[in-house]
Amino acid sequence: MSKGLGNGILSGAAGLLCLFLIMPTLIVAPISFTQTDFITFPPRGFSGRWYEAFFERPEWYGSLITSTIVAVTTTLLATLLGSMIALGLVRLSRRANRLVSFFFLLPMIVPTIITAAALYSPFAKLGLVATVPGLVLAHTILALPFVVINVSAVAQSMDWRMVNAARSLGATPLVAFLRVTLPVLAPGIAAGAIFAFLTSFDEVVVALFVSGSGATTLPVQMWSGIRFEISPIVAAASCLLLLVSCMLLALFWFLKRK
Repeated sequence: MSKGLGNGILSGAAGLLCLFLIMPTLIVAPISFTQTDFITFPPRGFSGRWYEAFFERPEWYGSLITSTIVAVTTTLLATLLGSMIALGLVRLSRRANRLVSFFFLLPMIVPTIITAAALYSPFAKLGLVATVPGLVLAHTILALPFVVINVSAVAQSMDWRMVNAARSLGATPLVAFLRVTLPVLAPGIAAGAIFAFLTSFDEVVVALFVSGSGATTLPVQMWSGIRFEISPIVAAASCLLLLVSCMLLALFWFLKRK
């Protein structure tokens, strides 16, 4: 068997496996256009009334607005803090780098349910439960590792002699950062920001503990919809989440190629 044929078979098998894994997600799309008042497969008829209902019902549309606000704020905060942490890690020795990196990667390693339970008590004492700032803080903790990983990967491969050369030619630390360091780190920062947004926008476990009537995100609203009413509006919301995720992943792929 030639190498090209072997690679083709491997790629085909990987493609079929990916299709098998995403098939349950793709089935949600036709269900969201059903004419019936309950979820059925195969769907009966074709109608966009459930998307109309999503934007007309305040509990659904409001949860989308809350999720967007929380995700955007989390992205800004996690990107800023994660980039600063990544730049600091590069300056440390290899052993210290590993120890500090492990600390900041703990939210990714520890099961989300444990993180949620650990955050609930201090958040309740500080009055952050059922508030947007509480959700932003909790999601920032979860999103921070993704920014640290992406920015650190770029920072470790960067030639820091360029910064020294800029400083020796009279550039101030701020100018050297803006003109030399930041353009090099931009791909890692952009990738970290995209993953931070997706982490916050799709997160449900921590949000179930921290959110409430005053701050209900779209995944939490979907969870409630599945528990109390099996309505196709949940499928419509799932398609919107899937669309946002696909658009951001396509943006990540585009930035990676650039």
